[in-house]
Amino acid sequence: MEASTGTPSSFPNPPPQPNLEKIKQKLLKYGVQPTPRILHNLRKKDLQKSNRRLAKQTSKLPPPLSDAQREAVLEESHFQTIKKEYNRFTKNGETDKLVGKPWEGLEMIQLRELSIDKTDYDGERLNPEHLMELSDIIECERDKFSWILDKDIDLEEGLFENEVRKWAPRQRTEAESIKFLVDRLSATELSAKDWKFTRMMRYSGLQFTEGQMMKIVNGLGYKGQWKHALSVVEWVYTSKEHMHFKSRFVYTKLLAVLGRARKPREALQVFNLMRGDGHIYPDMAAYHSLAVTLGQAGLLKELLSVIESMKIKPKKIRNMRRKNWNPELQPDNVIFNAVLNACVAKCQWKGVAWVFQQLRKNSLRPDGASYGLAMEVMLKSGKYDLVHEFFGKMKRNGKALKALTYKVLVRAFWEEGKVDEAVQAVRDMERRGVIGTATVYYELARCLCFYGRWQDAIFEINKLKDLGPTRPLAVAFTGMIKSAMDGGHVQDCVSLYEHCKTLISPDIGLTNAMLKVYGRNDLFLKARELFEEATRNNLDSENSPKKADAFTFGSMLEASARALQWEYFEHVYKEMTLSSHRFDQSKHSALLVEASINGKWHLLEHAFDSILEAGEIPHVSFFVEMMCQATIRRDYDRAVNLVNAMAHAPFRVSFQDWINLFEERINKANLIELQEKLCSCDIVKEATVLNLSRALQFICGDSLHSIEIPEDEDGDSDEGSGGLSRLAEDFEDDLVISPSYYDEGSDSDIDEFNFEDVVPSGEADGLRESGAPSALEILETWKAK
Repeated sequence: MEASTGTPSSFPNPPPQPNLEKIKQKLLKYGVQPTPRILHNLRKKDLQKSNRRLAKQTSKLPPPLSDAQREAVLEESHFQTIKKEYNRFTKNGETDKLVGKPWEGLEMIQLRELSIDKTDYDGERLNPEHLMELSDIIECERDKFSWILDKDIDLEEGLFENEVRKWAPRQRTEAESIKFLVDRLSATELSAKDWKFTRMMRYSGLQFTEGQMMKIVNGLGYKGQWKHALSVVEWVYTSKEHMHFKSRFVYTKLLAVLGRARKPREALQVFNLMRGDGHIYPDMAAYHSLAVTLGQAGLLKELLSVIESMKIKPKKIRNMRRKNWNPELQPDNVIFNAVLNACVAKCQWKGVAWVFQQLRKNSLRPDGASYGLAMEVMLKSGKYDLVHEFFGKMKRNGKALKALTYKVLVRAFWEEGKVDEAVQAVRDMERRGVIGTATVYYELARCLCFYGRWQDAIFEINKLKDLGPTRPLAVAFTGMIKSAMDGGHVQDCVSLYEHCKTLISPDIGLTNAMLKVYGRNDLFLKARELFEEATRNNLDSENSPKKADAFTFGSMLEASARALQWEYFEHVYKEMTLSSHRFDQSKHSALLVEASINGKWHLLEHAFDSILEAGEIPHVSFFVEMMCQATIRRDYDRAVNLVNAMAHAPFRVSFQDWINLFEERINKANLIELQEKLCSCDIVKEATVLNLSRALQFICGDSLHSIEIPEDEDGDSDEGSGGLSRLAEDFEDDLVISPSYYDEGSDSDIDEFNFEDVVPSGEADGLRESGAPSALEILETWKAK
């Protein structure tokens, strides 16, 4: 048998023998006689303890190596030794070079030395001035060099270490990473499907835990970036890594962000998404957030549907926790107060009784906010006696009277014409020790100015100054002047303006208010003087609070038109154009039409072209007036072009409007020539053009060359009187927009309630299983009362 070539295995050392002398001395120290039996037992225990310790140490040793393992260890050790010798040979100092291979020529060796002997560029030879010049060139022509710039990369201090080329990213803390991500997202307009958005989220270095998501959504909400907050939540919780870790608290925070941004439709979509998933099913906090948002937006029917849904368990839901899980909740004061808030916008005063009935049914007591909101609903609905009734109930039930409650009470007295009672209510507030806010005294001051008692209003303004109002004092005087103007007290407006100049320096808001006063009361010279003073401030300072704005020019245009000062009207229009202010056609279209009738048709042409350049549709009266001017000047080609353009516009001019216009403005000879031109040209046969042709045939008589007019059912039913003036004054009545003109539907819930669009019949039947009336039944009950 061959002997093993390996090293002999190591055996554990024998345990040490106990020292009997030390044992005897220890026994004698404690007063014990060391008999042989005692010594034997102690020696035996020491040996057992030593054996146990030795066995424990032996169990921790690795198992013995086999012959193959020993050979592999020896070969690895030999290889490492050779590798170290080779490295020392090839890299022995910075000046030593690789000698190459013996069979290669000298040229190849020199080439290899040049390729190996390379150093990194340290940037010392670059001229900083040239770099700054290059940066300025790129910045000036940013669009041209946009392919160079990468806006989603941000270089901060510390990203480059020791001024070398090697890039070393600085390690950020969690708070810095969240702030960096929020700032970068806020500076872009990316969506969740954009690849740069995905790269930005992945390179942020965050794990997107629940706490991090709460901070990100909250930070985006404070910056007003609700779209990015939606994109972040969508991107994170649709990814494979986080789709099973959705958080109800993150979605609740998202509802709060959407409520702060006044986006009730988007909040309702997020809420419906939460109700479809058991992991993020809404709790009472989510219901509160959504109810407040819908109440502020006045979406009463959607809010009532949400109240019905919180009382029942949905039939289909993903990620059901357990079979006996019951998510049903009962509405509380916050949700019912949100219903009252929605009733304010809808003027649904009958809904107040329903809310208080539901409060009693749910064993809830109305709080101060409930009574205050009920008073606002009655005020908006014109039920002033019920305002005082709820105010009395609020006092009898011991609820705290706040300044906003007295503001509603003052407004109710104002609407009723009871000025002394309004003053007495504010004095009662002061006697009760309620700290009044600036809005209470501002409301009372406007009430006094409306009824011609501006001296008493100044007394209230002095109290307002002591409170330290959040808005400038000029805003209060502006409201007082407008209120006095609405009350018909022109001299009071002038007195208030003169008194205001003794206290503060009037801003542009006060100037605009006085321009309206002067313009509507035939005081053109004073309006002109005030306007010229405001335009001089434009030249003096760019950031002056007295600098004329678009409202200033609009008010002066109105004053010039009322005074029939068309030359000065043209001057104001030119000044407005040179000041880069756009013309508001929704407010002042009738002024330009009137100016065109009085010889300033070139201003209408300029406004028409400016509106088209801005990508908007000009007012219907612009088309009609320009066509009349072209017909009067016998420019029939331009008239035909305008008629064809009107055919594609989203409005319609009726047959009677064309008749009234032609009879007032254009003689019959020009109309006959216009009719012949229309017959000889290829025109678009739309409703407006067909009504025009019928009107021309009605006035000029039948012609052999008249165009064929199909039957128009709506043509005879159009009623109109007043001609062009009515078209210019009432834009909304004449603007009939087709459904394909806008992609998004308008909100129909402002005018009437149509619950069939919101609650389908299948869902409504499921909701009625709970025994509670549906939202449609509730509102139908209110209407029946």
